[in-house]
Amino acid sequence: MNELFNSEDKKVRKLNLPLAIRVRPETLEEFVGQEHILGKDKPLRKIIESDNIPSLIFYGPPGCGKTALSLIIAKMTKKYFVSLNAVTATVSDVREVIKSARERLKREGRGTILFLDEISHFNKLQQDALLKDVEDGTITLIGATVHNPYFYINTPLLSRGLIFEFKPLKEEEIKKIIKNALKSEKGLGNYKIEITEEAIEVISKKSQGDARKALNILEVCFVTSTPEKNGYILIDENKVKECADKYFIYDKNGDAHYDVISAFIKSMRGSDPDSALYYLARMLVSGEDPRFIARRMLIFASEDIGNADPQALILANACYQAIEVVGMPESKIILAQTVIYLSTAPKSNSAYLAIEKAIKEVENERIGEVPKHISSSGYKGAEKLGKGIGYLYPHDFPGHFVIQKYRNSEKKFYFPEDIGYESRIKKFLEEIEKLKNESGKRENQKENKGNKTED
Repeated sequence: MNELFNSEDKKVRKLNLPLAIRVRPETLEEFVGQEHILGKDKPLRKIIESDNIPSLIFYGPPGCGKTALSLIIAKMTKKYFVSLNAVTATVSDVREVIKSARERLKREGRGTILFLDEISHFNKLQQDALLKDVEDGTITLIGATVHNPYFYINTPLLSRGLIFEFKPLKEEEIKKIIKNALKSEKGLGNYKIEITEEAIEVISKKSQGDARKALNILEVCFVTSTPEKNGYILIDENKVKECADKYFIYDKNGDAHYDVISAFIKSMRGSDPDSALYYLARMLVSGEDPRFIARRMLIFASEDIGNADPQALILANACYQAIEVVGMPESKIILAQTVIYLSTAPKSNSAYLAIEKAIKEVENERIGEVPKHISSSGYKGAEKLGKGIGYLYPHDFPGHFVIQKYRNSEKKFYFPEDIGYESRIKKFLEEIEKLKNESGKRENQKENKGNKTED
């Protein structure tokens, strides 16, 4: 009697679970997506089917099947399978698993697979606790993470396993998962539901490649609907739009954060305002701090536009100050205006390259002394040291320019581009160089005359 009650109790509990968990695939045949690693004759499929599983890291966005595949492995493998979540697990939990694994291996000759969900949440100490036992085969580690493992997982641990990148699911794959959930008895197959193709289309787009999100939207549509007169629940396009929250794959601390801001900067650098505006919109809708965006635009104005259009930095700074005063949502207009200006401005990275070369020179070469005639002379005793003697004040000369030495080297760092305002700078520097050359020739002629007179 107790066994029957427990069985029924489990069944009831399972029905109370979210739809996304109830309809998780239980076999490789039921699994949808990731054909690049799980298709016929693909490496990961062969590894799983052989049950000769090394340590693995599954890396990819939410809802793409990392945990689902790990649970399929749990059903298929002959090894003992243990699951922990790195968000809540401690070093003590890990050590307990390892202790049991050692005893099991010694007693039964049976290996242990430890599935560690959200492994990137483990700190260095926690990850190091796994190293020895992963290396000697006491446990086989399967880690799942939405974060780039090369940034979040210790190199020694990465080197002891294989990394498989999971991709966001395609729209057709999401549609297949939705239809399977509607048919499955574990899902919504026991209910009278009529859903339009347009509704499925909207769910597949709104989910952005996340199966869990798609199934959550479907479930919300179902539980918030009232049956029609014919007893069927109707889910149409309007119902989906009503229930679906705005969702973008954009973790402000994760890969997408860096990928999107990178694409944003590169679109402006490539003079593509439409793409830059698209990535700006993605960041704004996803809740990115407008000040972070404006700061990156300030850097961009100097690094990628520079003196080709000096107004770019002024406008970018004005943009930053304006959004501090105005706030959202109106700041989106100010950001958009500035993005368009920066995207369409002439580009030059000469200032960036110049300071990089100058810093490299200072770091790698002997530091030269400051010439005495341009050294500080505003203190008592400076003249006795020769400081400031012989300095020529440029404003006392025609054109506010005079030739004199400012550095004990002729090495150049700044090479202006012949574009935008910087072409004027280039012309100005070329004129100065011409004056220097003429002055040098005159000095040589004087010197040669003097030598002849002495002869």
